Amino acid sequence: MLLEFRTKNFKSFKDELVFSMTPAPKQKGLDYSILKEKIGSKEYKGLSSAVIYGPNASGKTNIIGAMDVLKSIILRGHIRNGDSKSKANPAAGQLELIPNRSLQKKTPVDFEIKFIANDLMFEYKLSLDLGGFLDEDYKRKVVSETLSVNEKLVFSRNPSLEFGDLNVIKKYVIVGFEGNEESLFNLAKNNLNPSELFLMNGFKIMFSSKLSDIIKNWLEDKFMVFCRADSLQSLPLSSKKATIYINSTINEAARIFGINSNALGYLANDDDSEPKLVSLVGGQNGNMPVQAEVFESYGTIRFVNLFPVVMSALVNGGTLVIDEFDASLHPMALMSIVNIFHNDEVNKKKSQLIFNTHNPIFLNSNLFRRDEIKFVERDDESFCSTHYSLSDFGTSGRNGVRNGSEYMKNYFVNQYGAIKDIDFTSVFENLLESRGELVEDGSKSEG
Repeated sequence: MLLEFRTKNFKSFKDELVFSMTPAPKQKGLDYSILKEKIGSKEYKGLSSAVIYGPNASGKTNIIGAMDVLKSIILRGHIRNGDSKSKANPAAGQLELIPNRSLQKKTPVDFEIKFIANDLMFEYKLSLDLGGFLDEDYKRKVVSETLSVNEKLVFSRNPSLEFGDLNVIKKYVIVGFEGNEESLFNLAKNNLNPSELFLMNGFKIMFSSKLSDIIKNWLEDKFMVFCRADSLQSLPLSSKKATIYINSTINEAARIFGINSNALGYLANDDDSEPKLVSLVGGQNGNMPVQAEVFESYGTIRFVNLFPVVMSALVNGGTLVIDEFDASLHPMALMSIVNIFHNDEVNKKKSQLIFNTHNPIFLNSNLFRRDEIKFVERDDESFCSTHYSLSDFGTSGRNGVRNGSEYMKNYFVNQYGAIKDIDFTSVFENLLESRGELVEDGSKSEG
């Protein structure tokens, strides 16, 4: 369960971004959205969902991109560029794309993430010297790195390495640790690599592979970050050649959503490198496979590619973070998915859904809590983004937001910010004028 994510000097976020998934104080109503996890004597609370609003190019996608970048860096274990480049999020592999471009002075890029996994609360902080924007040949280094478990410091690197009270992870340390602590401490301190994360290298090898694996497995399996929802393509885990694989759960959901065929499946041929989504269409010789992209609507294809990751998040207790979640999908289908994450009887694994959108239908006090509605706006002069929640406005005063207020109406009259007036009239007037098709009073010229 994700509790909080922070970053600073990441793309458009020059100042610190604090993306909280913990309930804001004094928020009433919609208590079914609260996830609870008890660790020892302390209870942690998390939000089951968050929706992010803002104009195009405001920085919404950069929030999700920052999460994806931190995930990629930790899993790689170093701050060298990745071997493969991601079309969805190039910055995950090309770290020279990360620093804010407006800063004249080289400033570290900071990340921090708090999450719960395997009945442990992790807090990991990472500060990186990546040079300036597009500084491709810069010799990067880790400035600082800190790991805390259950609010107890495990190690701190800034730049030298210090250790906290390791009793908090006593049951997870490697065999032979006890009695050799001082030797391992000195070995670790003398073998730090400036471009490698201690967490996934020295700490994993010399102190606790179990703890490192818990973090790695949560990032790989539970922290499901998708920077380009339109590029999602879900394929079956296994499929024999020259066979059609049909997932009954996906088909059941697709029929409710709306399909043009009898069923949807994945066809694998000897000539194909991967299975293809097909529609099974009834005919004289029974069901025949037809390429789904030809037979089904684009919205149906998007839904079939998206639904498996929603299923995976709910079944495995994942945190699903997805950009443009609502593209080409009917609002009723999306509202149903949101309500499932809010349903305590279904969402038993404490799953979370975080997404960007332009659809105002989610600005609804009956669907989202005030602290679940997030905004991003960008300054047109500095090109820097700021992030805040609807709950930050409070409930009193002229700009107060009360539970039950008309969020959608207030958003469109610019009460909350993160909205931009857009009028293309001047563009077309200039175009027509350049073609000699406008006269001074603005009417169309004859001939």
